[in-house]
Amino acid sequence: MAILEVKNIRKTFENTEVLKGINFSLEKGQVLSIIGSSGSGKTTLLRCLNFLETPDEGIIKVNGEILFDSQDPSTRLERQIRQKRLHFGLVFQSFNLFPQYTALENVTLAPKLMAKDKKTYEAEKENINSLALELLNQVGLSDRINNYPHQLSGGQQQRVAIARALILKPDILCFDEPTSALDPELTGEVLKVIKKLSDKKNTMIIVTHEMEFARDVSSHVIFMDGGVICEQGEPQELFNNPKEERTKQFLTRFNN
Repeated sequence: MAILEVKNIRKTFENTEVLKGINFSLEKGQVLSIIGSSGSGKTTLLRCLNFLETPDEGIIKVNGEILFDSQDPSTRLERQIRQKRLHFGLVFQSFNLFPQYTALENVTLAPKLMAKDKKTYEAEKENINSLALELLNQVGLSDRINNYPHQLSGGQQQRVAIARALILKPDILCFDEPTSALDPELTGEVLKVIKKLSDKKNTMIIVTHEMEFARDVSSHVIFMDGGVICEQGEPQELFNNPKEERTKQFLTRFNN
């Protein structure tokens, strides 16, 4: 059974239809890369999946559970959104770390805020800190746990953001252009961490302009254009033998 099923997702802003009926599924342990030109709807799709935007139409299912159905008002209740977001971890383009907290405090903040009360958090504090330290070590920052964001490079901040997303153990980890705010020399260290996560069979969706990385790390690739899925398939097939003319045009620079 697919871990994620997306059916006929549509989203309009003012008079512009940004998503025009998106359908795909994702199996547990797969890495899906979404590629396409700026303005093709990639980020809006990711925001809909994470309930930062509400689709106008469609269905989103995780592990067989309907999280959103535009025909079912009970799935649109605001009070349910926080719980639904727990299925997804989102790593933003611009890190979004809290400047007043250390790397360790940024990673442990979400579990602390989600504790029902202070007593519950104190009982779990040791386990939460232990997991946070393990995750920071996993992303290569065990020596930076007490550093504040301004004391970290962009690549290090993004790796803290990855650890922060992982601590809630989401079903699906999502990346929205995770290297777009980085200098080229820092991009590699973040991509290396994502590659390690894929090797450990973490289920991921990656919106990226890093074509070579998408080809090498993905189980499946979607090419979006004008709010629709223009073409999708296994990475070697899509990159080496695209079927649609628009896909060929988009990949020309990469293949050359």
